[in-house]
Amino acid sequence: MDLPRAEPETPLVSEDGDGELSHRPQLIPSFQRPASRVIVHRAADYQKDLEQNILESLKEFQLPVRDRTVLLKANLVGLDPLNVMNTHPAVIAATRECFLRLGAAQVFIGDGPAMDRDTEAILESVRLRQFTGPLQHNFRDLNLDDVVRVPLPTRASRLKELYLPKTVLGVDFLVSMAKLKTHHWAGVTLSLKNMFGIVPGGCYGWPKNVLHWAGIDNSILDINAVARPDFAIIDGIVGMEGNGPIQGTPKPAGVLIFGDDPVAVDATGCRVMGLKPERVKYLVRAGTLLGNLETKKIQQVGEKLESVRSSFSVLPAFSKLVA
Repeated sequence: MDLPRAEPETPLVSEDGDGELSHRPQLIPSFQRPASRVIVHRAADYQKDLEQNILESLKEFQLPVRDRTVLLKANLVGLDPLNVMNTHPAVIAATRECFLRLGAAQVFIGDGPAMDRDTEAILESVRLRQFTGPLQHNFRDLNLDDVVRVPLPTRASRLKELYLPKTVLGVDFLVSMAKLKTHHWAGVTLSLKNMFGIVPGGCYGWPKNVLHWAGIDNSILDINAVARPDFAIIDGIVGMEGNGPIQGTPKPAGVLIFGDDPVAVDATGCRVMGLKPERVKYLVRAGTLLGNLETKKIQQVGEKLESVRSSFSVLPAFSKLVA
């Protein structure tokens, strides 16, 4: 698949010793990492001032996207006519328009849904085209994309390599667009867990069982070590609590969360949910190499956490997460 793109200053994809392509983001130990910035904005619904809200937040980060290609990795888990388990299409569409207004050459939307092989049926169920317009040239089914073998720079799981979509490795700027949800195996599913969707079902099956067998927490770390998002946005206008990520209960939280450190964004998301990120297994480990977890290393602006914090219910197995 040939994507129009500008050459980044540092190549996202490089040749390794075996002549294969590999994607190796820089892993920085926590003691060497500067503080991260996270913006929390109140958003009452999916209509009023949504695009302006998102645009103002993106401008705060002065993102290097002019004349570059962007991939919005949405969370499109499965058939969802009520739009309660997936990233809401209004947020996806508004974010795409905002990146275009910031000068991006092209903005793709993509995901590799885990619960259903028929991605087209999922797109119809959430009515994405009603919000974005035609998707023929702008949507990428990451389950069926051409792939590249990528050696893993970490060994958190037993996996030594992953086959990843060329679209993910080929764009200049990767955005994880998660839903604010609990998870019945990982505790919470936010921007880091959302990256499960880049692992192609065409290679690893549905629902990506190879990753489950290798350990969900460890697989999250390995995936993000090799394809860490450049930016993260969490749709928390209506989240999900209880038996998430697909069988939980809708939970209005009224927030959007933005940041260029997905670990800090997820830690903030947990705190908005009334949960302790320091007790989420994969987040604690991600805080060592992938981003900042501690509040003292996160410059949180916008709404004060106390004013937007909700109490998300979790399954009994994760009761220790409740703050």
